[in-house]
Amino acid sequence: MLLSSAYFPPLSWLALVARDMTLSPDRVLPSHVLLEACENYQKQSYRNRCYILAADGVQMLQVPVVHGDSWGITDVQVDYSTPWVVRTQRALDTAYETAAYYEYYRDDVFALLDARPSTLWELNLSTIRFLLNNIGIACELEPTRDFAAPDSVADDFRYAIHPKRPDDVLATLGLERPYYQVFRDRMGGFTPRLSALDLLFNEGPDSILWLSHS
Repeated sequence: MLLSSAYFPPLSWLALVARDMTLSPDRVLPSHVLLEACENYQKQSYRNRCYILAADGVQMLQVPVVHGDSWGITDVQVDYSTPWVVRTQRALDTAYETAAYYEYYRDDVFALLDARPSTLWELNLSTIRFLLNNIGIACELEPTRDFAAPDSVADDFRYAIHPKRPDDVLATLGLERPYYQVFRDRMGGFTPRLSALDLLFNEGPDSILWLSHS
């Protein structure tokens, strides 16, 4: 499977990774994911943004980047000239302070941001690994060594999961169903297409059961 890197990736991203993992009482066989390391940075994508559910609706959390000479995804620098880390932490506190498992994961999430990795690639890897480890998805991540042309690789989802395009991954996997969300009553029901942080903060250890259901 071939995926692009993502900042606290959405549920559909994690669901694809969990799809290829074998989970049984006596063994765990990890999925294998090729992470695209040879592409150019894609603006307005999940590579530098994620979405959470706040009291007034869906909120985007964005990582600013430095506009430099190189746009290779592993070279793009994170811009720390504005206090976006503090704003992100405050937004998470406001949105999830009453979520069942937020306090359990909060310090680790904040530590990832406070570490201030220099590149977007490093930051994304840290958020991906955090979600995989805490949700319980066994996965071997391998960065690509060459860029593969679109449609040249089986299970190429690099451009299929995008905030501005239709996303039917969860429906295809039989996972298009609700879980508990803090503001579901205020929103008039379940809100899809959020970062997997939303699932983790609300469902905690049961997140893997939701993602592995078929």
